[in-house]
Amino acid sequence: MKTAYIDCFSGISGDMFLGALIDAGLPLDELKRALGSLPLDHYSLEAKKEVKNGLTGTRFIVHQEHGAHHSHRGLKEIREIIRKGALSANVKKRSLRIFESIAVEEGKIHGCPPEEIHFHEIGAIDSIIDVAGAAFGIEFMGIHDLYSSRLPLGSGFIESGHGRIPLPAPATVALLKGVPVYNSGLECEMVTPTGAALVKEFSVSFGPMPPMTIEAVGYGAGSRVLADRPNLLRILIGKGETQETIETVVVMDANLDDTSPEWLGFMMDRLFEAGALDVVFSPIQMKKNRPGVQIQVIGRPQQRDELLDIIFAESTTLGIRFSHSQRKVLERTSAEIDSPWGRMEVKKVTGPDGSSLFYPEYDVCRRIAREKGLPIREIYYWVQGRNNAFTEGDRD
Repeated sequence: MKTAYIDCFSGISGDMFLGALIDAGLPLDELKRALGSLPLDHYSLEAKKEVKNGLTGTRFIVHQEHGAHHSHRGLKEIREIIRKGALSANVKKRSLRIFESIAVEEGKIHGCPPEEIHFHEIGAIDSIIDVAGAAFGIEFMGIHDLYSSRLPLGSGFIESGHGRIPLPAPATVALLKGVPVYNSGLECEMVTPTGAALVKEFSVSFGPMPPMTIEAVGYGAGSRVLADRPNLLRILIGKGETQETIETVVVMDANLDDTSPEWLGFMMDRLFEAGALDVVFSPIQMKKNRPGVQIQVIGRPQQRDELLDIIFAESTTLGIRFSHSQRKVLERTSAEIDSPWGRMEVKKVTGPDGSSLFYPEYDVCRRIAREKGLPIREIYYWVQGRNNAFTEGDRD
């Protein structure tokens, strides 16, 4: 698995992101093969070298031919297009999540449900290609952890399907909630809605470059000429130098003194099903000397609104505090070992010194305990006692 860092000194758009991946080694033929499975007609793809301020990068271009479908697509149509493609389940899931995040924010801006949004620019062939292509490219190149720099935003106005709108575009601003940004000083669009959605979906953290050994560098070229900098997006791909990962998370908490414990259990289930990283309930003493419960939920930044909605829906709280924080985590992967009960899935954790330990997975131990009529602690103790006995032959 690779680590990558995108240096957005000139912002980011979908075509710049794909151009950077191609420049760093993503084969254009493989990209064409994958995207060719989508039910889209009358277009062709081109990747060509361009020089920006003396630096050479790759410009990715989607040429729409005569007869291309130009009508505004809705979320339902885009879902059908993505689902019919011969892409991996993960690429489809992430592509759909990007479009759904845009639809949710556009719906809030225009005052209508996401399903009623008819995309203008984002529903065009080139935007569908950019989103699905980016998801495919990240998977194809084996990028596991993607980090991003802070994002520069422009000012001024731009023409859109809704008329003249301010920059940054309202959808871009909404999508970048929780992402560190700064004023570029330029009166032009630096981050497009597609670029914002891509960086929000794929980045695990925003800020300085992580420790890594660089193996490939790519530059994606934008279409315009900027006054004070090369219009390029730089991506660095390689191997992380440590086995630790620093990622950005959103931490949400609320205090409750009038919610049924039964509701809380259901809320916890819903939060974990929605992808929460952790959910904790703690007993507290509140105002008027009433006992209560403090809820703390940790999730990824792009999950914030969905998790907040669940807390509001499943509790009586009138307000939820949230903040963005960073956490350092050890590298974790799944592995399988031979056990007295057959092949068994465990969690492999790599420490800062490179050593590995194996931890039992609760659901796996629970299933074995039920099937074999054993105390669950016996299965836990067996895995923990085998830590020093594992060999490479035990691992997948």
